[in-house]
Amino acid sequence: MTKSTPRKRTTRPAGAATGTRKRAGAARTGTRKKDAPTKKTLAAAGEPKAARKAATDAADKPAAPPALADYSLEIQDAVRAASAKKAERITVLDLRHTSAFTDVFVVCTGQNARQVKAIVDNVEEALRVARGQKPVAVEGYRDSEWVLVDYFDFVVHVFTPETREFYALERLWGSAIRVEISDEVAARPA
Repeated sequence: MTKSTPRKRTTRPAGAATGTRKRAGAARTGTRKKDAPTKKTLAAAGEPKAARKAATDAADKPAAPPALADYSLEIQDAVRAASAKKAERITVLDLRHTSAFTDVFVVCTGQNARQVKAIVDNVEEALRVARGQKPVAVEGYRDSEWVLVDYFDFVVHVFTPETREFYALERLWGSAIRVEISDEVAARPA
């Protein structure tokens, strides 16, 4: 068995070809950003002129952040019922634009297990009395660290402070539209 000597590395002069051929313009094709549709491309796609104008006008105006009144009466009732039992940090997470299994999360905090149970009981009673709606499922009621009340279209999550910080649903569902509910908004009657 003979040892081979390593080959000596040669340097190429600047600008010399590397031996691989690239198509002309290939370097530019992958880096070009797709432009937003223009009036010309919309016209070519057959969009009526009025629709093109409405689309450009709507794109120019910033969207107003959603408010509690923008959601269904059931969600509003759930938020008010939680607020009536002194729930803290009430947040509505709008998941309709994501691939979630529900449309909305209502997330709130009770200071201890007893308050968490009181919040859950009040939400269930308020929706049963006002809307005749019973939850599909209730999870975690016995331990009362994190109680999940599923109404199919929306889910109410009631946490103790430590559990809420640990699971951080707001961070987990970061792409959701967040609506922070203030005490004054939650206290208003429907």
